[in-house]
Amino acid sequence: MQDWSQVGLSAFISGTIASVASTVALGLLAKAEGKAAPRPINATSHWLHGEGAAKVRGVDAAHTATGYLTHHGASVMWASVMEAILSTRRKVSPSEIALTAAGVSILAAAVDYGITPKRFTPGWEDVLTKKSMAGAYVAMAAGLAVGGILTSKMMPGSYARRR
Repeated sequence: MQDWSQVGLSAFISGTIASVASTVALGLLAKAEGKAAPRPINATSHWLHGEGAAKVRGVDAAHTATGYLTHHGASVMWASVMEAILSTRRKVSPSEIALTAAGVSILAAAVDYGITPKRFTPGWEDVLTKKSMAGAYVAMAAGLAVGGILTSKMMPGSYARRR
């Protein structure tokens, strides 16, 4: 039987690392494209503030905090998917964690930009090229993998939750 509290704690840790990694990547990718670093995260607040959120260049509570909290919540949600998958396995190697993280990140991109209504996408498409958006999902996968490996070491047996 799965210990859902342990899955939740692992997801919070993995999701937080993925959120920070992808946020840093988004800022660096925006700068590389000659745009203000906060714009991709500000754009994520478009679900609340409308399409103009992507044009906000500076850091402010309304756009940056809302965008980051939204992004962080989504990262933890995707980490929950990864941790739930991993929790069904008896033993998991770091390479299996990384592969699962990559798969979940690909799924996140497909859901975010394939079936999610425009109002609820991450909003990065209003600021970044598709290549940079892909880079952000790679950073998310790396963060999920690091988080998964870290939680497997912090909580021995965390991926041996079946009977």
